[in-house]
Amino acid sequence: MTAMACLARLHEEPRRLTTLAVAEGVSQPSMSQLVQRLERQGLVTRISDPEDGRASLVALTESGRALLQERRRIHRERLAGLIATLPAEDAAALRLAISVIQPVVGRLTETARENRTEAAKA
Repeated sequence: MTAMACLARLHEEPRRLTTLAVAEGVSQPSMSQLVQRLERQGLVTRISDPEDGRASLVALTESGRALLQERRRIHRERLAGLIATLPAEDAAALRLAISVIQPVVGRLTETARENRTEAAKA
């Protein structure tokens, strides 16, 4: 689960290992072990940080992107299958709830991204 969450975060942009550890709520050594495992599997790679030549960033490889897309496709199919079992009224209520909550979640996500960016600069 943490591996997929890590890949999802890296889909947004490459990140420092310490930033990944904080975002996932794990220790830096634990994240380091996870990143090493993902590197051995060819799912992530380390690249130079353009803002600090001494540091590196963890980035998704094409294989990592492909795996993440496949997992997301599987989850969408499972969810669609579950929703198909709902009575029509419940499915309609769920669609309405999603249309209301989606913009709110988008704003919250953007606020969290801005807060992480500001914290990283500090």
